[in-house]
Amino acid sequence: MTSLMTPGLRVRSLHAGYPGRPVVKDVDLTVPAGQVAAIVGPNGCGKSTLLRTVARLHRPDSGTVHAAGDDVWRLSRRQAAHRIALLPQSPRAPEAVTVAGLVRYGRHPHQGLLRQWSREDETAVRDALAATGTTELAGERLDRLSGGQRQRCWLAMVLAQHTPVVLLDEPTSALDLGHVVDVLELVRGVAAAGRTVVMVQHDLAAAARYADTVVAMKDGRIVATGAPRDTVDEGLVKELYSVEADILRAPGDGSPVVVPRARPC
Repeated sequence: MTSLMTPGLRVRSLHAGYPGRPVVKDVDLTVPAGQVAAIVGPNGCGKSTLLRTVARLHRPDSGTVHAAGDDVWRLSRRQAAHRIALLPQSPRAPEAVTVAGLVRYGRHPHQGLLRQWSREDETAVRDALAATGTTELAGERLDRLSGGQRQRCWLAMVLAQHTPVVLLDEPTSALDLGHVVDVLELVRGVAAAGRTVVMVQHDLAAAARYADTVVAMKDGRIVATGAPRDTVDEGLVKELYSVEADILRAPGDGSPVVVPRARPC
């Protein structure tokens, strides 16, 4: 099994898309272990396609993706699933599945003809439930939980996969502010445990507050990358979203707070 302390994610000269329509164009990205990178940008700029290509779900036209030191496109699907876990934007669970049953799916890449369910698997599930604060929900049906509770359960499934790289596609979409904070604090905890986390995030202020690195995309290319306080400014907001905004500094940590200006009537 790959150690969680192995250096994280490295993407080089990545191009990907669909017949006649390039979507991801010449992307270079490095995210060390123990850090959170937030990919931001307007709808349709290639964020989700980039994540799917990194996760080995969409074949690139050219370029390389290395996770924990290995080229994922030279690995089998099962081997790649030991390096990278992806939580998609709108995951679907089997009907009436319990929380514990869902989290056990995270151990599927570790099963095989010669390796059945083990004490190691049980420990991984128990640890993932504890890390996400869902232990008491283990016997509950997923479809009877609130949106915030369900999202924590999905994150538990991803953690149970026990990969050094974790990809999250809009993990806070459709959540209220309290649950957004809960999920993003959990994401910080995942990185603090030594994993590499890359998430697509539509909320630029949340990305600036919780990510170590902001990766800004437009038209399939990375147009800016760096620490949030060095990267998020009026010019970037204008370039990405065609919106005039003021950038304030949050009390305490000084992270950028984006305040859009009202458009003249």
